[in-house]
Order: sequence, then C-alpha cells, then structure tokens
Amino acid sequence: MSESNCRHVFEVIERCSETGARRGRLTTPHGVIDTPVFMPVGTQGSVKTISSEELEGLGYRMILGNTYHLHLRPGEQRIRKLGGLHRFMNWSHGILTDSGGFQVFSLRDITRITEEGVAFRSYLDGRKIDLTPERAVEIQLDLGSDIVMAFDECIPYPAEESYVREATRRSFRWTERSSKAFRAQVDDGRLFFGIIQGGMIPHLRDESMAAVHGLEPDGLAIGGLSVGEPKSMFRDILAHTAPQLDPSRPRYLMGVGTPLDIIEAVIAGVDMFDCVIPTRLGRHAHVYTWERKLNLVNARFKEDLNPIDVTCRCSTCEGYSRAYLHHLFRAGEPLGPRLASYHNLSHFQDLIVRIRAGISEGNLLSLAAAIRNVTLEKL
Repeated sequence: MSESNCRHVFEVIERCSETGARRGRLTTPHGVIDTPVFMPVGTQGSVKTISSEELEGLGYRMILGNTYHLHLRPGEQRIRKLGGLHRFMNWSHGILTDSGGFQVFSLRDITRITEEGVAFRSYLDGRKIDLTPERAVEIQLDLGSDIVMAFDECIPYPAEESYVREATRRSFRWTERSSKAFRAQVDDGRLFFGIIQGGMIPHLRDESMAAVHGLEPDGLAIGGLSVGEPKSMFRDILAHTAPQLDPSRPRYLMGVGTPLDIIEAVIAGVDMFDCVIPTRLGRHAHVYTWERKLNLVNARFKEDLNPIDVTCRCSTCEGYSRAYLHHLFRAGEPLGPRLASYHNLSHFQDLIVRIRAGISEGNLLSLAAAIRNVTLEKL
C-alpha cells in the first residue's frame, strides 16, 4: 500500500529522534485530532459519571462509543432519528465506535460463530441477534460515528495455533467485507479502520498485517492485545507489530491501557488509545498521581487534608481533600466515584500532553522512566 493511495487524513508533524514516537494530526468530520491521543470510553453514550462538557473542559476531543451496547439500548435507529450520537450525548467532537466484536466474543459461551458472522442473545431481553460485518458497519454509520471499525474476531489468550490461524483469516475476510460495506455507503469524510489480529504468534501477525494493508484503510488498529497475556508477551508482540504498520496512517492500539502501557506503545510508534481504566479505577477509589497510585478507602487517608495530587490542577484536586474522598467512598456516596474518575481522566490527559511535549523536546525516555517508577507501587 503506497502513501500516494492514502486519503490524506493523517499527517505526521514531528518525530522523536530516539524512538519510534511521532506527533500527528488526524482529520475527522468533527475536527482535527492531535496525536498521540487517549480516548475515554463512553460505552453506552456516556463516559461513566462524567458529562460531555467536563470531558471537553479537560481537553478531550475524541471518545469511544460501543456498537454492541448502543445497538441493544436504545438502538441505532432511535439514535439516528434523534440526530445521531453526537447530538444525543451533546458531544461536538470526534467519536470512534468499536464494532462490537470484543463484547460479542467475551460472551463465547452463548455466541455461535459462522463464516457469515456471529449469533448471540441480548443480555437485556434474551432476543436473538445476528451480527455480520455488514450489519456492524451499518449500525456504526447509523450512530453517526466519525471512525468506523472493522468487525473482527477478538482472539483470546491462550489459544491453540490452529484456532488462531483460522480466526485471524476469518477476521481478515470480515474486515474485507466491512471495508466494502463502508465504501459502498460513505463519501462524507468519515473514516474506516482495519484491525490487525494474529494472537501472540508473530508470523500470523505478519500475515494479518499484509492482508489488511492491502485493503488501504484510513487507519490501522492492533487488536487482540491486553487480553490476559503476560506483560512480556504484550510488549514483544507490540514491538513486532507497531513498527511494521504503514507510517502514513494512524496506528491505534485497542483497549490499552495503563500510563506505562501507553507511553511504551507511543515509543513503539502507536498514535491512538482507549481504555476504561481511568473511570473504572476511579469508581473503586483508585487514583493516579505522579508519585504513586492511591487507594482512597485506606484508613491512612481519613484525616489527610492533601488533594489527591498536589501538582494537579483539576477541580477535584483544587476543591477536595483525600480525607473527604475517603469519607465519600466509605459512606457509599456517588460523588466519590465521580470526583475520583474526573481526577483520573485529568491525569490521563495530562499524561498525553506530557508525552506530546516529550516527543517535541526530546525527553520522552526520561518521562517513561519516571512512569515506570510510579507503577512499581501497588494500589
């Protein structure tokens, strides 16, 4: 796939001289996205406990919506009738929708896989649902997504090589069908991303990359990582895969991750990330700082008048103490998860800002070393 054949939606504006990291700009129908970028997860049209206005105020310009959950409730046709997902959730910036594949395949015991697609039953009312590559694309387009993801098979870990090979090749055939369905319907600036599979087997990753590259998608996603494999294996597959992806296209590592995962992936050349970690941990009283990670329900915080992080300027840290948040969590008050989630999202956005500056200023490796020291402390 040559750069000349690419719809020029992505521009690399700066590269790190010591690593594979780069800064870029991705053009979407709802604005230009600076990369590297972290996308909060709005599974059901909502980033849990956080309003769209708050996300915008923190500096976020791209979020992720979930095809599977929005299809089940309230349904893509209703969302389309009400003006699309952007209007529905009062979000004027970019939206990437996953294809629903990960959620479907997390229900393996109640999912039937065929060449045509998958059949499963709604966890809400038990109705039978057939999801094909074409249908997954149609749902995402009805939602009004800026970036539409291919429908793929998320390969679990561990898995036998024979199954990984079969699933990888089926994923490509589904990606090819997804691409055709998207191109047949869209000519309005919306983007299509293909997904690289291959499990933890390098030569199958290579096979998947070659096949997906041939479809000339607008972006390339690395799927099937952070699915329970050892961290050493995660890093090996990432290091093998990311540098081989077409440099003229944005590279997206799906479902990742921690601050350390993110900066190591940036160093490998990845541009885009999404993960539930900031809000999921926040809802359980776990918060990030630049010195250590904290569990605010611990008794040592019950009279601690310090903010979560003395260097943070988010509204949680400006207005509330660790002691107060400790009380909220102990009392079961919903304000506790909300304040902690807001702080974690602020921390992740600050991380991205520092990563971009590190690429520009040449200190990305020292920032990575500092983050490794933080992650050595347990929650």
